[in-house]
Amino acid sequence: MSWQLALYNGLWRLLTPLARRYLKKRARKAPAYLEHWDERFGQALSPKAKGAIWIHAVSVGETRAAQPLVAAIRREWPDAPLLLTQMTPTGRATAEQLYPDAEVRYLPYDYPQAAADFLRAYRPRCGVLMETEIWPNLIHAAAAQQVPLLLVNARLSEKSLNGYRKIAGLISPAIRKFTAIAAQTTEDADRLKKLGAENVSVCGSSKYDIEVPQAQRHLAAAFRARLGGRRMLLCASTREGEEALILDAWLAAGAATGDALLALVPRHPERWDEVERLAVERGLKTQRRGDGAAISADTRVWLGDSMGEMFGYLGACDVAFIGGSLLPFGCHNLIEPAQVGVPALFGPSVFNFQQAAADSLAAGAGRQVGDAAELASAALALMDDPAAVEAMRQGAARFRDAHRGASDRMLALIREAMAAAK
Repeated sequence: MSWQLALYNGLWRLLTPLARRYLKKRARKAPAYLEHWDERFGQALSPKAKGAIWIHAVSVGETRAAQPLVAAIRREWPDAPLLLTQMTPTGRATAEQLYPDAEVRYLPYDYPQAAADFLRAYRPRCGVLMETEIWPNLIHAAAAQQVPLLLVNARLSEKSLNGYRKIAGLISPAIRKFTAIAAQTTEDADRLKKLGAENVSVCGSSKYDIEVPQAQRHLAAAFRARLGGRRMLLCASTREGEEALILDAWLAAGAATGDALLALVPRHPERWDEVERLAVERGLKTQRRGDGAAISADTRVWLGDSMGEMFGYLGACDVAFIGGSLLPFGCHNLIEPAQVGVPALFGPSVFNFQQAAADSLAAGAGRQVGDAAELASAALALMDDPAAVEAMRQGAARFRDAHRGASDRMLALIREAMAAAK
C-alpha cells in the first residue's frame, strides 16, 4: 500500500465522526438523511440476489442519466438482476421510482473493509460508475476480486483535473485499474488520460438518449391547463443565492405586473420553504405545485415543490433557464430542455457542461446570459417573439439528435468487459 493510500484511509477513520455529524445536520431539513444509516457505513449487507449488474449513480442527475443505459442492459441481459447504488436520499428516491424491480441501496463510504465487504457480499457480474466517481478503495477492491469495473458518461473539467493532480499518487493508480472508461468528449478523455487513465473511449453522453416518458408528457399538459394560457419562464434546478437574484431581476424588469409567470424549481427539496419565503418577502403572490389548484391570475411565482417532474415543468414552459449557472456551480442539465424542444437560457458558469453549452449555442438551441438582469430581459423578449422561439425549438431538435447513441456505445464496452471476465 502506498503512503498516499494509507493517509487516505487514515483520514477516512478520522473523518467518520464528522460524516455522522454531517448526516445529522442535513437531516434537520431532510430527515431522509438518517434513513438506511447502516448502509453508508458498510453494514446491512443482505443482497436480494447475487451476480447483479451494478450501476452506481451518486444523485438524481446521474440516476436519470443511467436510464437509457439501463434500458440497453435490460434488452441485452433481460434476466440479470439489477443493483442501483446512490449517495443521496434524492438519488435513492429517484432510483426507486425509475427502477422498481431493481435492488436500491446506498454505496458504503470508501473505507477499505467496507468496499471489499460490499463487493464480496453482492458479487456483481459487472460494475458501472456514472460520471466522475473515483473511489480508490472501491476500485482496488474490484480489481482484487476480479469484478469488471467501468467508468461511463465520464467527464472531468480542467478545474477537477488540477485538483486531482495534487493527489495523483492516490488517484492515478486507481484510475488505471478501471476495465474501461467511456468519456463524454474528446477533451474529457484527454484530461482523464493525463491522470493516467487507460482504455479510454469517447462515447458521448447517455443524457441525449433519454426519452421523455409519456406520463411526463401528460403531466406537462396538466400543468399547461393549470396555467390558463399564461406564459411561463421556468428556472430549473436553481441553487442557493440564485433565486434572490432572479426574483429581484424579474421585479426590476417589470415582469411581475404582466401575465408572465415565474416558475422556480429549486435543486434541493429542503430549500422549498426558503425559496417560497424569498418570493413572499418581495410581495409576490406565490403558489406551490403541491396545492393542486389552478394558478390564479394574480399569482406571480409558482414554486415547484416536487421531485421527478422536471420534464413536466419543461413541457409546460415557454422558456427555460438552467440553474447552477448564474453563480459558480457549473450549471445543471443543459440537455433536458432540448429533449422536450424548449429554448434554453443559461448563465456564465457552465464548467460541468462546457461542451454541451458550446453545442447548444452552435445549434441555436440555447442562449447564454451574463447575469440575472439579462436573463429576465432575454426571457421576456423571447416570449414576445414566437418566431425566435420556434427557431430555437428547431435548434433544440438538431442539438439533441446530433448526439444520440452513447448508450449503445457504452453497452458495447460493458459486453466486452463481461465477456473477458468469464
